[in-house]
Amino acid sequence: MRWDKLFEDLESQLEQELTAEELDLEAEEERLRLGRLSLRDRLVALGGMPGAPPAGQFGITLASGARLTVRMVNCGRDWFSADLIDDSSRQVQCIVPMGALSALSLTRTQVVASLMPADESAAEPLSARLSLSFVLRDLCRRRRAVDLALTTGDYHGTIDRVGRDHIDVALHDRGRSRRDSDVLEFRTVPLAAVQLIRL
Repeated sequence: MRWDKLFEDLESQLEQELTAEELDLEAEEERLRLGRLSLRDRLVALGGMPGAPPAGQFGITLASGARLTVRMVNCGRDWFSADLIDDSSRQVQCIVPMGALSALSLTRTQVVASLMPADESAAEPLSARLSLSFVLRDLCRRRRAVDLALTTGDYHGTIDRVGRDHIDVALHDRGRSRRDSDVLEFRTVPLAAVQLIRL
């Protein structure tokens, strides 16, 4: 009878040790997974990709100090597009380079959602591989007038050319098309200085 009790105690101790070891292993795996998360991964989890949980709107702070409320639409390789949420009834879309972000302002629910593991079965859309330069080249090709928020101030104009690390912008008055006679100034702007592009 004593031997039975002894073996039961040993089995119980072994089971507890194995369970504790499994829990420690799971906790370490989770720490490693979280350590590999990028800001882009967290934005994708907030709703930029199919299969991601709905995130609603959240706040961003740009490196310039500007604080905005956005609802993310899409997430590229080094940028994301969003609807700007403000007091006006007009819907304004924007493109935000990842390098221009200083902070995200999230609710507790959004923080948890942004930490969720990615759905491996969902196919990543083509836009996830597109760089900021590619998106700006498309705006340039379309001759779309944009508002640029730069580290040095806000400007309105049309992107004339897109280089590897810079853009050429023809500045003109809002509401005017880009004609040589209406261009006020030409600027070459490093992409690192671009904080936000309003469409």
